[in-house]
Amino acid sequence: MAKLHIKKNDTVYVLSGEDKGKTGKVLKVLVEKQRALVEGVNMVSKSMKPSAKNPQGGIVKQEAPIHISNLSLIDPKSGKPTRVSIKHDGKNVIRIAKKSGEEIK
Repeated sequence: MAKLHIKKNDTVYVLSGEDKGKTGKVLKVLVEKQRALVEGVNMVSKSMKPSAKNPQGGIVKQEAPIHISNLSLIDPKSGKPTRVSIKHDGKNVIRIAKKSGEEIK
């Protein structure tokens, strides 16, 4: 399986789908399914039974995973979507934005 260009806490731009054009922070990456949970993107309604955490129960809005191919990393310099190149520095992997050439932390 190929390495993914997106990590947790990255800021990403949605390229396609219902939420096209939105940006958000990556909350979780599901490597096996090649999907990511992005804050405020791909919101779904879920019915919840009453529990100790949620005594009222009812309908709760939450993020659903979105495929990695529909996400693009935001360039730290320009704030626009960019592709990512990977540079190996010994055992370290450095991600570089294609647009500005700046390192992505």
